[in-house]
Amino acid sequence: MSGMTRTPLEQPARVAVLIGLVMLGLVAAAPVALSQSTSNQPFILPFKGPPGPDTWLLGQPYGNTVFAFQHRTSFYGASQGIHFGTDFVARCGTEVLSIADGVVFAVDDLSFGSGPHNLMIDHPKLGYATLYGHLLKRPALQAGQAVKAGEVVALSGDPAGTCTARPHLHLEVRGLGHVRKYDPVPLIQADWDNLALTGPPTQIFERNLDRPRQWQYLNDQPEATIGGPLLNDFAHPWPPDWTGP
Repeated sequence: MSGMTRTPLEQPARVAVLIGLVMLGLVAAAPVALSQSTSNQPFILPFKGPPGPDTWLLGQPYGNTVFAFQHRTSFYGASQGIHFGTDFVARCGTEVLSIADGVVFAVDDLSFGSGPHNLMIDHPKLGYATLYGHLLKRPALQAGQAVKAGEVVALSGDPAGTCTARPHLHLEVRGLGHVRKYDPVPLIQADWDNLALTGPPTQIFERNLDRPRQWQYLNDQPEATIGGPLLNDFAHPWPPDWTGP
């Protein structure tokens, strides 16, 4: 009721309910709030509008996800067993923005993965490169072309090429050598707390029961190197290992 005085017992009760929801997986684990722009967050989000069911949502995050762990010896084996980008669910044809000023390094170089079309942009002043994958069509850009932060550089697509299977943008932050991959969350200006609330209502990250707090937050995921040894080949994982026969 409006104007009702809150009793001293209500706040602990609310906290207990929230803790229970987190333990059940109904509230996604979120990092420390990163909504404020800082010098350590040089990038913007790759879409113009706000997130929502009619625009775009956070899908599979970067890092030690349950899905990547389950496929760590197959198509995630090349990047140490982790999901080496951040997936943003979006309808095919959604405009994709360059997340910083830069120079186009490559267009449709499928040695970088993330087909059927992709785009690699170097950001020499920042010391990073960004890959935009699963694009709808070949971007109308050329290697060596300068782009600005917020400029439309591509259209999101679907890795299956159908626009009905799993349309999304796969975004990576790499080193300028294009071999080292970084967690984009600490580098992108965004309200990741709220974005995380749209994630799946189950455990997002694989748990190492020998180190149960390891890599369980969006902004605390390991760097990866193409061709390096597996990072998450845990002896005692949870959920259980499903890669066996």
